[in-house]
Amino acid sequence: MWRVGVDVGGTFTDLFAWEEKTGQQVAAKVLTTKHDRSIAVLEAIKKANIDMADISYLMHGTTTATNALIERSYPDAALITTDGFRDTIEIGRQHRQFLYDPYQTKPKPIIRRRFRYTVSERMNAQGKTVRALDIQQAQEIAHKIKASGVQAVAIGFINSYASGKHEQQMRDILREICPSVHIVLSSETRPIFREHGRFVTTAVRAACMPVMVKYMDDLESRLVENGFKGQLLILKSSGGVMSAATARNHPEDMLESGPAGGVAYASYLTAKTGFNHIVHTDVGGTSFDVSIVENGQGLITRNHELEWEVPIVVPMLDIHSIGSGGGSIGWIDAGGSLRVGPKSAGSEPGPVCYGRGGTQPTITDANLLLGRLDPTLNGKFQLDIPAAEAAMSELAKKIGLSTLETAEGMIRIGCEYMAQAVKKVLVSRGRDPRDFVYASFGGAGALHACIVAKSMNIPKVIVPPHAGVASAFGATVMDLRQDIEKFYYSPVQAANLNEINAIFAELMEKARQALLEQGYAQVERISISKTAQMRYVGQSYEVDVSLPDGEITQSSLAAIEQEFHKVHEQEFGVSSNDFAPAFVSLGVTAIGQMDEPPHLEFNRVSDQDLIKGEREVYFDGAWQLCTVFDGEALGAQDHIEGPAIIEYEHACTVLPPQTHAYLNEMGTLIIEIESSAANDEELANVSMAAGK
Repeated sequence: MWRVGVDVGGTFTDLFAWEEKTGQQVAAKVLTTKHDRSIAVLEAIKKANIDMADISYLMHGTTTATNALIERSYPDAALITTDGFRDTIEIGRQHRQFLYDPYQTKPKPIIRRRFRYTVSERMNAQGKTVRALDIQQAQEIAHKIKASGVQAVAIGFINSYASGKHEQQMRDILREICPSVHIVLSSETRPIFREHGRFVTTAVRAACMPVMVKYMDDLESRLVENGFKGQLLILKSSGGVMSAATARNHPEDMLESGPAGGVAYASYLTAKTGFNHIVHTDVGGTSFDVSIVENGQGLITRNHELEWEVPIVVPMLDIHSIGSGGGSIGWIDAGGSLRVGPKSAGSEPGPVCYGRGGTQPTITDANLLLGRLDPTLNGKFQLDIPAAEAAMSELAKKIGLSTLETAEGMIRIGCEYMAQAVKKVLVSRGRDPRDFVYASFGGAGALHACIVAKSMNIPKVIVPPHAGVASAFGATVMDLRQDIEKFYYSPVQAANLNEINAIFAELMEKARQALLEQGYAQVERISISKTAQMRYVGQSYEVDVSLPDGEITQSSLAAIEQEFHKVHEQEFGVSSNDFAPAFVSLGVTAIGQMDEPPHLEFNRVSDQDLIKGEREVYFDGAWQLCTVFDGEALGAQDHIEGPAIIEYEHACTVLPPQTHAYLNEMGTLIIEIESSAANDEELANVSMAAGK
């Protein structure tokens, strides 16, 4: 039986699969079908020549929910909230994205104002009723919602994190009057204080639910029609998988579903390569994703913003994404400067050289003209060089440069955007880039990896086997995961330990039961870890702190406080003994361990020529003759000096001058970059800014 991972991106849909007994592996890449992304999933399985009936698990990462939110392409949803809080999701926290820009505008609210209703009710912060829910008013609102025809309703009452009683009453009324609508409660979505993040996350869940229910229904119907009998599992933003039934009801857990697979592969590489500090990067056709993996674990955030002032307060892998990929379009701004992205050609029409109707030059076109891409895209189809050259020449005329100068300028600008994204992730969390290796994933990743890594003075780049389908690979090694959290505030030394232990017992049982309901039957293989969101008394932000196993006792508190100080100093560069630490919320993570993959042999094709040929490649304003290597034929004894090109089935690695590469025993290409004194001085300044 096959375990199959599929990642649906903005341009390509990637597949990686391994046979559970033999370890046989296969990969495939097809263009994403934007009008119905489930079609591309079936096309990828067909291209991999896998029989649907032979699939035991299909692990699926998707950007469907994210795309629906960014494009606001979902059916209208409604929000019911407490009197006085109708505009909370639009007002936000009254922050300004650009302090001195008088023309900035807020993103469109997730739910339009005409569909936001208020009702008289009030709970206090202790969960006691101050004003009962106005039943008559609630019924009138339910009738208005029924007449409006909306498909989903979010209910978010102030202080419902302390008690969801009134939200549940409102749900009962809605179910009676308009039984066909999807209903979500903020007290069940994320029962934490700070109403803005809680309301927005609940609104996101409601808005995306009709979209994801339809997508899951279509996908499962198509799979079953084609003979699928296995289990469909969906990648979660927190780094695990969940059942398709759970995914239908929790679209907010899928906003980083696709990139989460890449983080899982980076975690897998930690165990296989010995690199404990990895910057995971993934360059696709549309976006560039970057995150940190330390000691085999991706860092988690609860401060993810879909857009400015649109916070999602569920635990998510801390992945930063920008619009910079192979399909990013080059253009000239009002000041006459060359810019690249974030607009992308995607898969439709795609880069100009794809011959699918694209007219604006992209990063892919630039790489082709500079000799860095095989004109046949490694035998997949013939790229149109004259069309790419004509489009680039038009752009070049506008800026007064030659065609090649413009193409190389696009690459440099695109790589600098990527480098700034890497810098933002590392420095914002107090990390020194020189302590990390740069893991390059995605079909376009290794084309640019050395340039980006050198810009950040990261000394090593690793390009693992199947880097072109890395997120799909990572999906196949992920475990079932359930995160549950509950609000609990108290200074650590004043905490009621009986209450804390009772909360943890309740959360652990709920998490364990949630895994069982998703079809996980191996109870003995469920592991549960405990965490707390903590801060200094008086602070307005928290950090995640791991708590010891077993009951929390008085003797545990000193160690918990020390761990909090340590985490706070790592994240922000400072800690304090003058302020008391406090608990803000308690959470558990339950992991249902999936079977380990068989030892995956990354065999090289021994009877294949190592060298495919030579071609001229443009570096730093001049053509240089480069050897083109077959990545599938490289072995551990092979060492390559840059400049050179290494081509794989689904990716291409560019080794610029002053680099050299070799393979380790698992087939990972390790590239060492010669650093410069200028970069060393710049990174020393970056480290000082990070508090190191």
